[in-house]
Amino acid sequence: MSTARVTPTTPQSTRRRFGWPVYAWSLWDWGSAAFNAVITTFVFTPYLTSDAFGPGATQKLGWVLAAAGAVIALCAPVAGLRSDRSGRRTFWLGFNTMAVVVVSASMFFVEADPSRLWLGLILLAVGNVFFEFASVNYYAMLNDLSTPSTIGRVSGLGWGLGYIGGIVLLLFVYFGFINPEVGLFGITSENGMDIRVTMLICAVWTLIFSLPVLFTVRDDKSARGNLPRLGPVGSYKLLFRSIAGVWRQDHHTVYFLIASAIFRDGLAGVFTFGGVIALTVFGFTASEVIIFGVAANLVAGVATIAFGALDDRLGPKRVIMGSLVAMILAGLGVFFFHERGASIFWALGLLLCVFVGPAQSASRTFLARLIPKGKEGELFGLYATTGRAVSFLAPAAFSLAITLGVAVTGLTAREAEYWGILGIVLVLTVGLLLLLPVRVTVRSESALDEPPPA
Repeated sequence: MSTARVTPTTPQSTRRRFGWPVYAWSLWDWGSAAFNAVITTFVFTPYLTSDAFGPGATQKLGWVLAAAGAVIALCAPVAGLRSDRSGRRTFWLGFNTMAVVVVSASMFFVEADPSRLWLGLILLAVGNVFFEFASVNYYAMLNDLSTPSTIGRVSGLGWGLGYIGGIVLLLFVYFGFINPEVGLFGITSENGMDIRVTMLICAVWTLIFSLPVLFTVRDDKSARGNLPRLGPVGSYKLLFRSIAGVWRQDHHTVYFLIASAIFRDGLAGVFTFGGVIALTVFGFTASEVIIFGVAANLVAGVATIAFGALDDRLGPKRVIMGSLVAMILAGLGVFFFHERGASIFWALGLLLCVFVGPAQSASRTFLARLIPKGKEGELFGLYATTGRAVSFLAPAAFSLAITLGVAVTGLTAREAEYWGILGIVLVLTVGLLLLLPVRVTVRSESALDEPPPA
């Protein structure tokens, strides 16, 4: 394994081998799962919506996260553009990641009391903003660390480690602090101490596993050249001119941003509502939902790493389309055979998870192949923005499908919740259809078009 650092003077044939720089980059995904999975999905968000914080916490959470999403949608492309122009992509990855670390550690001060609800909500929202900004810079490094023959494996390794890292940390904090009446070091749930200590562990986890990429992938300051500094207004003007230029040069990049935004929201819906379906339709207990969540993430992580080779061999479009078709069929199977009980959900639910990660990872490599050199941050910023812009689709389709199920069957809303599966399937299908006409090529001005190592 090579230990050479990636610097502006490092030969292309050295810095693009599948060696230490790739593993260092992938470890950021492993570490960032502390915020993305443990804090946002499994631990801190449910903690804030518990009875300890009083009535109305869930509604307030929705509004605050919506505000954070609006900030991300408005600012992510400009943040990426400014990072591209400054030639300080690693610096901004480090800055935004350290902000996530500080926010995560600050959650320790959110005691289980209604007076601390807004502190927790604001910290969660700010953490989401900085996490997305960091992700834009992280994604933008992909082209510099891969070639057309390795990009699928590189992206798949990172995304897969993200799934697995989140579950490893979740299992540690769940069995070490949250589940026992008295956890490690005598920690109990009094005043939310088990959750608060978990936040400190998440901060340390993120910090440790973000350091390898920050110390390995160095900024190429020569990339800035003689570009003038731009203020916020100038940055947005340049962004709009750049988007218009991308549209004129290659409509397919814009088509893909739209198609991927839709099917990515459907992919997110699989995990968002999977636990709900397991609990309300298939009669899982809370503990069984957690066990299924662990299994689902492990399956998704291993499959994503394995499918990276298919991405390189077959191309990202085929991987995405094959994954979406398989998920649509599995989702329909869950709908039509839901009366057969938990075994159907275990089988088809895990099958769905096999294809979620590969589709997400291949979506990242699809766009990377279309991005002109020097615009990686900007285009991945737009990637984040388009995703945020349609993030209402899967929840809305899920709810509307249940409403349709009530009207068709005469069941109560709770009894008809299995119809929500059709809403997720619909979003995936629309995304698949929009993807069909999109052409994927490695653009001549892309960093990926440089010759692979001998």
